[in-house]
This record gives sequence, structure tokens and C-alpha cells, in this order.
Amino acid sequence: MPSFFRFPILAGLAASAMATLTATGPAQADRIRNPTAVFAGLDKITGRIISFEVAIDETVQFGALQLTPRVCWTRPPTEAPQTDAFVEVDEVTVKNEYRRIFTGWMYAASPGLHGVEHAIYDAWLTDCKGGTELVVDPKEPEAPPPPEEQRKPRTPPRDPNLPPPGQQPPPPPGGRIDVEPPRGVPVQPQRPSQRFFPTNPAPGRDPAASGGA
Repeated sequence: MPSFFRFPILAGLAASAMATLTATGPAQADRIRNPTAVFAGLDKITGRIISFEVAIDETVQFGALQLTPRVCWTRPPTEAPQTDAFVEVDEVTVKNEYRRIFTGWMYAASPGLHGVEHAIYDAWLTDCKGGTELVVDPKEPEAPPPPEEQRKPRTPPRDPNLPPPGQQPPPPPGGRIDVEPPRGVPVQPQRPSQRFFPTNPAPGRDPAASGGA
């Protein structure tokens, strides 16, 4: 049987076909699963920033915030840097109530957009560490852009008697002004493995001191 080396044209066509199949195959994205997430916490009263480490599925309390990371990913040196973690954050109110105020992804590259802002305490992801498990996931193909008609939906004219978007209408004369309800969703108390209180918290902030679970 003749070899491809004797027929350069056939060899070139075969190489082109192999390259096409390789290019159209699913691209792979390498990620490293890490057992520890590293956070930074800001106390707005004192301006103090501390760094603390939290194991995956471990709950740590920083001030009035309880943080529980569920997964923490980094990229190998051969990939573009990206550090992200899926985190659940609960707030312990002054009445010793637990409310879920954040559930989602935090990105170390943009803490200002993906951190947790609180009246006194802020927390954000800074790093993931200790990982050796490499996970290869196929990248999902990008969705095609929407048609031009869907990009620019027609907006009906706004009633000039209505307030601007985002602004609440003024209360009627003699009417009652509603107070904004507490943020977050009530959740069951969790016992944190560590507690960090940069300032002296108000009574009831520490569940252990109040006899909570």
C-alpha cells in the first residue's frame, strides 16, 4: 500500500482533515479544586482588614457575617488566571436572628463587584489554596448574538405623572411610610468553627454567648 510520504498531496489533505476535526471538537478548560478559601474582612468602624482561611463546607464568623464556602476553583499556570468560589453568607442580627444575605460566586479578581457589603462588615474572596485535583470540563459553545429586533425592544412611552424609575412615589398626605423589611431570608443557626470580632460587637452578635446553636 503506498505511503502518505510518497504522495505529499494526500498527506497534506489528511493533515488538514485532522486539524479540522481537532478544531471543531469540544475545547477543554482546566480547573483546580481547592480545599481552602481565603477571605479578607473589613471592619468599617476601625478600618481594620484581616485575612482568614475557611475550609470547604466549614462555617466561620467574621463580625456579624457567617461565611461557608462550598467550592473554590483556581486555574493551572498554563491557563488564564481565575480564582472563584461559591459562598453562602448569613447575617447574625442584633436580635440573634440568622438571615441568608448572599448565595453565589465570588471572584478574587473583582472584589468590589462580587463581595458582600454590610453596614459594618465587608467580606470578599482573595485566594483559593491547597488544591492538587485537576478537573477538566468542556467549554460550552457561546450562544449566537440575538437578532437585531431582539436587541432593541420597543419601550412604551412613560407616563409623565409617574415618578422616575427606581424612585418611590411620595406617600399620601397623612399616610404611613413603610419601613424597608430586613434583608435576606431566615435560615437555621449554624455553629461556626472560628469567630473573628475586630471590634466589640453589640450584645447578641455572638451565638455562643447567647446560648444559640
